[in-house]
Formats: sequence, C-alpha cells, structure tokens
Amino acid sequence: MDVDRLTAIDMHVHAEISDEGHTSLPDHLLAASGAHFSARDRSPTVDETAAYYRERDMAAVVFTVDAEHATGRAPIANEAVAESCARNADVLIPFGSVDPWRGAAAVAAIRRLAADHGVRGFKFHPSLQAFDPSDRMAYPLYEALEELRLPVVFHTGQTGIGAGVPGGGGIRLKHSNPMLLDDLAADFPGLTIVMAHPSFPWQEEALAVAVHKPSVYIDLSGWSPKYFPPLLVKYAGSLLKHKVLFGSDYPLITPDRWLADFADLDLKPEVRPLILKENAARLLGLLRSEGG
Repeated sequence: MDVDRLTAIDMHVHAEISDEGHTSLPDHLLAASGAHFSARDRSPTVDETAAYYRERDMAAVVFTVDAEHATGRAPIANEAVAESCARNADVLIPFGSVDPWRGAAAVAAIRRLAADHGVRGFKFHPSLQAFDPSDRMAYPLYEALEELRLPVVFHTGQTGIGAGVPGGGGIRLKHSNPMLLDDLAADFPGLTIVMAHPSFPWQEEALAVAVHKPSVYIDLSGWSPKYFPPLLVKYAGSLLKHKVLFGSDYPLITPDRWLADFADLDLKPEVRPLILKENAARLLGLLRSEGG
C-alpha cells in the first residue's frame, strides 16, 4: 500500500454482504439501521467497496461483526472478507470479528486469522454481541490480541442497529459505555483500543479515557461531523490531535458526505492531515521506517 499516495485512511468500513448474498444482520435489523441512517445502498460487496475507495485515493479498514450468539445470524466469514481485502491490498486493510461468547474457539480463531489470513486487527460491538467488554470472560481474547499486537475497535455509544425496533431489538446500550473500556486499557496496557464513534451519551467519558490511557484512540465514524459535540471537536484539535481518527461507517455514511462536513469544522490546518491519515497510518504500522 502506497501510503504517500493516499488522501485519507477510513478506519471504519463494514462488510455487510458476502459475495454469495449473505447479510451480516437479520433482515429486520438491517432494514431498521438503513432507515435510521437514511442509507441508500446497504449492500456493496468488498470488491465494490475497494473500487469506491480506489476512485478516491483512500484506504479503508474493513470488517464484519460476528454476533451469532446474540442474534442467531450466521456471520459473514472472516476468511472471505480477508481474501477480498487481499485482492485489493492497495486500498483495503482486513480486520476480523469473533463472537466473544465462543470462548476458547474465539481465541483460536483470532490466532488463525492473524497467522493464516493476514487480519490486521479486530472489531467488537458489545451492544450487538450482548456482552460487557470488561467481563473477565472476554479477557483471554484480549490477552491474545495484546500478545499479537493487533489493534481492536470497539463500538461505543448509542447504536443505529435496533433503533426504532420494538425493545430496540433486545439490544442493550449499556454495554457500549466507553468507561467499560477503561478497565481493559488498565489491565492490558499493550493493547491498542479504538473507541468507535462520538460516544453519545457518554462523550465526556470517552474523552477522559482517551486522555488518560496512552493506548486508547477515538474514531469519528457513524456521525456527520456537523453533529459532533463541540467538546469533541475541541479535544480533537488539541489534547487528542494525535489520537483521533477518520472513520465514516460506510456504507451507512459515505466518506464523501463525511469529508464535506469535516471541511467546515473549526480545526487548525495542521490537525486535519493527522486525523485524516497520519494517525491511522501510525496506528496500523503503515509508515515507512526511517532510512527505508
């Protein structure tokens, strides 16, 4: 991947449909989240996503979410996502997802996906996967991820999945409070944690964790920047300028829309390239070492 050529690195892109047409969410949750975000196209394949980002000289971190225990829906295969990313390695970076309720099998899957399929990190969605990320039952997963030096993205804050469905589709928002990740950051200081999204209604908690814990970052996906809380913008341009990352949540929000609204934020010119590319390139190990 030619990082110098890229205009941006999107840290948060979903693979929501397989090449065979299998979707990552049950139909009722897929429809509800599409309505919540007014998303026009929920079904680009990974290859189509690659073409979209290639046209824009951007790279993207791509993942699905394995929430079979909570939803009963078989996931899109991590191996298939990784293979599609490998075909498009000039613009796509594969992350994996494992259901934490699978225990030792999930740990084995993490190791296998990293060793055999080139997966560069993992994504968890505590509300959708129905687990408290600070629960000790998930600690063996974090031990493996820390050992392998693989970054982890956690959904935080309210989720559009289940929004408007009776009972929210049974999805509990409390599992995505960013303060739950503070335990992880304290107990696994070598684990790089990315808190995804402006963490409504816990934005101040997210900022506090990111300021306090050196290994914790924030991606700005899932919201148009014009709706960002002023405090988040202030921290992104100052104390956290090296720890905030561009993310869109494509295909729910397009990078075109996100970037157009990002241009209107009150940020210093030198901060913008940090958020759009340089912080992510450093976190993902994409920067060339000095002298080569």
